[in-house]
Parts: sequence; C-alpha cells; structure tokens
Amino acid sequence: MSGSAGIQQGSPAIGAAGSAPAAPGAGGTEGSGATVGSARIAVKKAQLRSSPRPKKLEKLGVYSSCKAEGACKCNSWKSQNPPPTPPRTDQQPNTFNLQDPCRSCSHTLGDHVTHLENVSEEEMNRLLGIALDVEYLNTCVHKEEDADTKQVYFSLFKLLRKCILQMGRPVVEAQESPPFEKPSIEQGVNNFVQYKFSHLPSKERQTIVELAKMFLNQINYWQLETPSQRRQRAPADDAAGYKVNYTRWLCYCNVPQFCDSLPRYETTQIFGRTLLRSVFTVMRKQLLEQARQEKDKLPPEKRTLILTHFPKFLSMLEEEVYSHSSPIWSEEFLAGSSGGPIPIHTGKTHLTFSQLKRKPSEPLPHEETKKLRIVGDIPMELINEVMATITDPASMLGPETSLLSAHSARDEAARLEERRGVIEFHVIGNSLNQKPNKRILMWLVGLQNVFSHQLPRMPKEYITRLVFDPKHKTLSLIKDGRVIGGICFRMFPSQSFTEIVFCAVTSNEQVKGYGTHLMNHLKEYHIKHDILNFLTYADEYAIGYFKKQGFSKDIKVPMAKYLGYIKDYEGATLMGCELNPSIPYTEFSVIIKKQKEIIKKLIERKQAQIRKVYPGLSCFKEGVRQIPIESIPGIRETGWKPVGKGKELKDPDQLYSTLKTILQHVKSHQNAWPFMEPVKKTEAPGYYQVIRFPMDLKTMSERLKSRYYTTRKLFMADMQRIFTNCREYNPPESEYYKCANLLEKFFYTKIKEAGLIEK
Repeated sequence: MSGSAGIQQGSPAIGAAGSAPAAPGAGGTEGSGATVGSARIAVKKAQLRSSPRPKKLEKLGVYSSCKAEGACKCNSWKSQNPPPTPPRTDQQPNTFNLQDPCRSCSHTLGDHVTHLENVSEEEMNRLLGIALDVEYLNTCVHKEEDADTKQVYFSLFKLLRKCILQMGRPVVEAQESPPFEKPSIEQGVNNFVQYKFSHLPSKERQTIVELAKMFLNQINYWQLETPSQRRQRAPADDAAGYKVNYTRWLCYCNVPQFCDSLPRYETTQIFGRTLLRSVFTVMRKQLLEQARQEKDKLPPEKRTLILTHFPKFLSMLEEEVYSHSSPIWSEEFLAGSSGGPIPIHTGKTHLTFSQLKRKPSEPLPHEETKKLRIVGDIPMELINEVMATITDPASMLGPETSLLSAHSARDEAARLEERRGVIEFHVIGNSLNQKPNKRILMWLVGLQNVFSHQLPRMPKEYITRLVFDPKHKTLSLIKDGRVIGGICFRMFPSQSFTEIVFCAVTSNEQVKGYGTHLMNHLKEYHIKHDILNFLTYADEYAIGYFKKQGFSKDIKVPMAKYLGYIKDYEGATLMGCELNPSIPYTEFSVIIKKQKEIIKKLIERKQAQIRKVYPGLSCFKEGVRQIPIESIPGIRETGWKPVGKGKELKDPDQLYSTLKTILQHVKSHQNAWPFMEPVKKTEAPGYYQVIRFPMDLKTMSERLKSRYYTTRKLFMADMQRIFTNCREYNPPESEYYKCANLLEKFFYTKIKEAGLIEK
C-alpha cells in the first residue's frame, strides 16, 4: 500500500500514516488516524441523515438511474467512472437542484429519484450511508498505489454503486463466505490456553488468559502487508494463497471499519492457522520490539507481564502454530469449558502496550481532563482498597435475603466441580453432512435416555426425533464420560429467539445446582451468538424451575415473530426469558457474593468513623421545640448533607408536567440529535463493552411516560448519564463530545429556570 514500502510485515495498527484505508486526511500517531477518520465519516453520515428530505433526494439522485418515460438508459447523474482526481476533504460539496437537467440524458434530476418518493426514512438513510461510502472508496482508489489493493477498492466501489442503483444490500462476491477456515484463530488460541495451562491455579491461569486476549487484540488490528511486498520479502511462500487471504481481509475486516454499509468481521474469528502462519513470525518480532521500546511507559503491574511472560507465551504458541501434529487446530478438540471462550476487545481504538491500563476513550496521563462522576457512585479507588482487604473467598456475609439466596448458592457446587474437571459442558448436535463422531453419537443416545426417563409424558419417538434432528442442538452435561443432563433447543436467528424443547437432569444427580449451571451456560452460549430471547412451554412441574432461571409469563418477543415457529403443547404454559449481554451468567453468583462482601466492608468502615457517642440533646428541656437537623452533634459525620435550595415537587402531576416540559425543550435543541435513540451496535462496535449503563432521550421519554421519575434527582441522574457516557466513549475533539457539552449547559439552564436547583 502507499507509503508503507518500508514496513516489512504490516504494522500493529490500522490508520497509521501511510496505511490504508485511513479516512481521507487522517494521519498522526499510531492508531489515531483510524479513530479520527472513522469518527469523521460517522459524523458526516449523521449530519446527512438529519438533513431535510429534499436534500437527501438530491444526494441520492446523482447515484440513481433515470426513471423518465421512454428508453432512457442513463444510469446515474454523474459518469460511472470516478473523476480523474479525488476531491479535497476540505472542499465544499457541489449542490444540485431537482429541476436541473441531467448532463447525460437531459431529463431532470427529479426523474432520477421518482422511485424514492415513497421510501421510508430508514431505507433512505441506509442508501445515504452507502453513497458516502462510495465517495470514500472513490478517494481510496485514486490515492492507492498498490495495484492489488486498488483493484479491491474499485471492486467494492462498483459493488456499492450497484446497490444504490438497485436499492439492494451489499454482498461481497467471493468463492466462499466467512469463516474461511476452522477452527478460527480465536478458537485455536483458546484451545491452546486450555491445552497448555488448564492445570494452573485460577489466578495464574487468568494471567495467561490476559496474554491471549492481548495477542488476539493485536491480530484484529494488524495491518497486513500487500501481496507485492510479501513477494519481495518471501518469494518462496505461497503467493497465490496469501493474495486470496489478503483480498478477503480487505473486504471483510479492513474496509468495513470505515465503510459500515459492508458487513464487518473480526480477523481472528473468520481466519484460521493459514493466515496466522503467514504473519506470526514477523508479528512476534515486531510486538516484542515494540514492548522493549515502550517498557518505560508501562505501568509497573504490567511490566513483568509483558516483558517476561508475553515472550514465553509467544514462543510456546509459535510451536503449536507451525507444528503439523498440534491438537489445538483439530475441529474435534474437546476441552472442559471451565475456562470458557476468551472475550475479544472489539473497540475501534487499537491499544499500545503503554495504554493497557486505560480504556480506549480515556485520556492519556498528560491530559488533565476531569471526568464527571454520577451522584452516588463509589470511587473505584475505595472499591479497590476494600477488595484488597477481602482475603477469605469462601466467606458469606450475614443473613441471605430471599432475592439473593436462591441464586447465589444454587450453582456454587456445580461451578466448583466444573473447575476441578469433574463435569463438562458441550453443545452438540447431529449432522447429515459430516462424518459421524462416535463420542457425540453416544452422548446423543445418552441424552435421549435422560429425557425419556425424566419426561415420561413425552413419547420416546418424539424425543428421539428432536434430539437427532440436525436443526436442534443440545447443551449436554457430562460427568465421568457419561451424560447426566442437558437442554435441547432450536435457534431461530432470523426471528431473534431460541426455543427450549427439553430440559432435564437425571434423578440421582438432582439438587446439586446442575440445572441452574446448565441454564447459565446456555445463556452465555446465546449471548455469544447474539440471540437474547428464550421461549419454552413449561408444564406444571417445570414452571418453578424456569421462574428461578429468570423466565416469566410476560413474553417480550412479539407474537408475530414466534407464531408458527415454536411448537405448541397442550396444557403447558408459554414462558420467556430476556438475556442481558452485560451479565456473565456462569459467574453471576460469585459477583453477587463479592459485592456483598464489599458492601459489608464499606459499612464497617463507615461505622468505625461514626462510632463516637455524643451526649443527648438537652435543649428541649429548656423549652426549645425545633432545631435544624445539621445542628445535631455527629449528624454531619454520618455523611448527611442538607438539601439545596432547589425545590422537590411533591405533587406527582406537577412534577410530571415540569419534567415533560424540560425534556421536550432538550429534545428540540439543535445539539440533541446524537442522543435521541439508543446507540446501535452496528454504528459503534464495542460501545456496550465500554459503557455499562447506557441512556438516551427516547428511553427517558418512555420512563417519564410510565411515571418512573418520582423525584427530580432520578430525572437529573439519567440526563447526566447521557452526557457522561458520551464523554467517556468519544474523544474530546469529536462532534459528539461537543454536542454533549452544549446540551448539558442548556439542560441545567432549563432546570434552574424551573426552580428544581438553586440558581
């Protein structure tokens, strides 16, 4: 690629100066060009999508074929070939009028957009996004010097132009669709951790997992060298095979980071050992060299990890990558699931070694940006200090409440058995395309027996048919090599739900927490596959179990989505469960337990501070009938603070009316457009890994309508959360960051005008 001739084997960050496809005009330090370029394109799309409809039609008209009567064959307002020189990024775009005659066919520009008159706003915005991606690729085609890369850019350019003409969705034409090799790099590295380090204690094994995450993150942001550069460096390698993988990487991983109208995949999830072998040796060398150069910038707690353990980790992994007999690359590799899959960082910003302690959006040490805290948040410094004092992992605090006791204790024994390797969990199913695996077939027969014995009302033939049906899968619970339980289910990805068909544990293994742990594994499996709703028909004996697992008779899935898909059972109750992708379900009870320990320690600290006993009040004996609360000795030491002069409206209707007026003013503000609806995962990948508590104006409107805001503080806390989240995720120079600051200032002006806080 242009400007990268001096790089032997790519680089550890996309968007660096000279790499492609950085947004036009992007450059700067490592990793910053990609972030700024991507943000710039996103801002342009947001601005265009908020434009009036006539302006949108003018934009799309130059990419649409003529619909005038007759045999007009004009395919677009402009020439199909890109202009000889790309436009400058700071140049104002040309403006057109719908009455202007087409310079190709002489019909008006409006004749090119008659087919868009009845198109929905959502579809119009989708086409506008494609149009901006076309303009960006047009710039890339003219700036790129490498012939192979230029050809890919031009192919994608033509593909998106065709999508606008036909109002279709872009599908990259290739000999295969992702994934291109199994197991993937991610699965192979996960297998490597299980294969080599499963015997280590939990703390040491977690260190290895951190190294694996770091390595996979580097691959996802690695800039591959062009085929021509590789031929010069290693002429004896398989040039044709590398060129195929390079083209796939550009189409599915690299370009879609900026052109989000194209489907995007992580490199580690769609490529396997072949691509890893082609980059590993030089990548390992450059990573270790980068670590040595940045050693003085590393946090002390990370220095040993990166300078000592990371080189050993890479050396051991290198043996498995190039070995012809390594078991980690076998599709039949079955390891205990105690470690679970390795979560991959999917944020848009590549992290250097010295930034490992910070989130992608956090300021660097030399920046003195002060981040706002939400009222009521406990400082992380205090939490970390308290956690360091908790030394007994088995301690359980105080009397359990009915809310926590069932969940926190139920799966404890099962989780410990899984860690010791006594039990295993595997998702299995029958296949008509692959050679039968003897062990899996034996497990399927075992599952059929368990379901038949535990569900006597179900016909055995029916159970057998569903368990061995290739469309159904079963999460099996294995103990001492034999099946003792499982959950049979069928996934409907297009309908966004899964039907649970059978769920049972053999009778002599019940009351050990296996059922809860089974369901928790099933929840995490579906979160990984982006399906967040369960549906099942439960008989009178199973309703209690499903209620404990978070199921309810209040079905969140619209009936139109599951009607005709889910099997109906007479005399059973339809129940549903909505999953939260932020919850690690298999460790949920551990988290609850740790939270309780932290809360108890915080209470003990506070009690130690206020243990002083003050003498009783004697003023009332002297005839005083009323005193200010803050004058009571010791009251301020408890953390009590007087309420400000802002009034708390006690009349619910008056509070509702006041908050509704304020919210309408905020939504009408010119800088409110980024916060009108929840952030979409497609527009901001990794957003929900960074932002734990998202909030938006649409959600606030729904909460206000349901009378959720019983006090002004609840309302103000949600609004402040919007601004805080925006500043946490976006860089200070971004358009979103500036909108948050301006809208926040306007919001507090309205709050003061309403008298809810003191002026």
